[in-house]
Amino acid sequence: MQPNNTLDSELVANEALFTDSFFQQFTLRKNKQPLQLNETISKDYQFPTFYGNVTCAIGVFLCDYQQAQQLLPHPKMKPVAMPKGRALVTFSCYEYQNVMGIAPYNEIAMTIPVMVDPAINIPVLPMVMDGFSKFGYYVFHMPVTSLENRIRGNKIWGLPKVVDTVDIKVEDGISKTRATDEQGNFYFSLEVPTQGKPTHFDVRSNLYSRLDQDLLQSPTQFKGDFNVIKYMDRLWKRGGADPGVLKIGEGPYGDMLKKLKIEPQPFQFRYAHHMNACFDLPNENYQAPFTFTG
Repeated sequence: MQPNNTLDSELVANEALFTDSFFQQFTLRKNKQPLQLNETISKDYQFPTFYGNVTCAIGVFLCDYQQAQQLLPHPKMKPVAMPKGRALVTFSCYEYQNVMGIAPYNEIAMTIPVMVDPAINIPVLPMVMDGFSKFGYYVFHMPVTSLENRIRGNKIWGLPKVVDTVDIKVEDGISKTRATDEQGNFYFSLEVPTQGKPTHFDVRSNLYSRLDQDLLQSPTQFKGDFNVIKYMDRLWKRGGADPGVLKIGEGPYGDMLKKLKIEPQPFQFRYAHHMNACFDLPNENYQAPFTFTG
C-alpha cells in the first residue's frame, strides 16, 4: 500500500462496522482534548481505537541480547532473556481494513518483548506464562502507510511511527510483507506461511513507549483464530541454513535491523486472516519506575 498523506477534516463514519461482541466489552470515550493534526485540522477521536477485519502475519525471531538492550530507551528496561545470550524480536504485519473513524492502512510493528525494572529477569517464562505485570512490548520501529496515523502515534503515545510504503499480499499460501522508506530504500521483507496449527487467541498486553520524559504503558488487546508454527528447538540451537523468510535491506532502518544480529531461522510464525483488536490511551494510573532525562 502506497502512503496516504491526505488529512481529511472529518472522521470516517464507520461505527456500524464494529458490532462484534469483542468491541461491545469496551466503553468508548474521548481524550482530554481533540488532537491537532496540522494548523487547520483537529479531530476528537474515540478510544480505545477499534480495528476490525484485520489480517495479521507475525514472525518471531531470536537476536543478540546486548544489541536488543541498546535499542531500549532506558537501562531499567530489559529484553526478555532467552538462552545463549539472545532476546526476541517480533515483526507484526497488519492490514487494518476497518479502523474506527480512520481510513484503512497497513502497518508493521517491530517490537522487543521486555520486562520493565524487573527484580529478576527470568529467562523465557514471561513469553509462555501470564501474570508478569512488568511484561510488555517495546516498539522500536513502526512503519505505516497513513500520515494521519503517524501523527496520532507520535503525538499521543510517542510511538516511532514513520510513513513508508508497506505492501502486504498473499501468494501460494505465503503472506508477504515488504517495506520501503521515503528515499526508496527497500529495508525489510517477511514471508509468513498462512497454514499452521489452528490456535485461538484472546490476548491482553501492554505496549511501552516514550513520550518526551515519560514512559507510557498502553493497553492493547486482540482476539482471533491464528495458524501457528513453532520452532521450539531454536531455543537451544544456533546456525543452520537460512530459509530466506526474513530479508533486511538498505538505508538507516535496514542498518538498525542489521545491528540486532537477527538469526534468519524463525522461532515462531502466526497468521490470521481475520481478527479484531483495539488499542487504548496510555494508562493514567501507571506509575513508571523511572523518567527520562535529556
